[in-house]
Amino acid sequence: MTGRVLTTAVRRRVATVTAGAALALTVSAGAAVAADGERMPELRGRGLMHVFSTVDYRTRVDVKDVSGQKRHVLWPMSWKVCSQYPAVGRPIGDEGVRVGVVKNGEKCPKAATV
Repeated sequence: MTGRVLTTAVRRRVATVTAGAALALTVSAGAAVAADGERMPELRGRGLMHVFSTVDYRTRVDVKDVSGQKRHVLWPMSWKVCSQYPAVGRPIGDEGVRVGVVKNGEKCPKAATV
């Protein structure tokens, strides 16, 4: 009985985290306003969730799979950043942030661009 309760609790937690990650992607994709004076941090090599926790929540974030497999990015914790726009230190404008990602454990393509 304890195993069954634990399994249910784990399932609920996973569902909550998944829903929260999807909401973060939806909110970020819908907002086009960047915070005044915000500068682009170094994101390459970091996890995709780091992007959402680093840039202002009002900043639009476009995410693209740069592996060539054209996959949908549904679970941000399973992806890492290979490329970014704008460049590090540049102001984040109204167009927001674009990041190219691959699954964790995969190598970034040499010519990954977003």
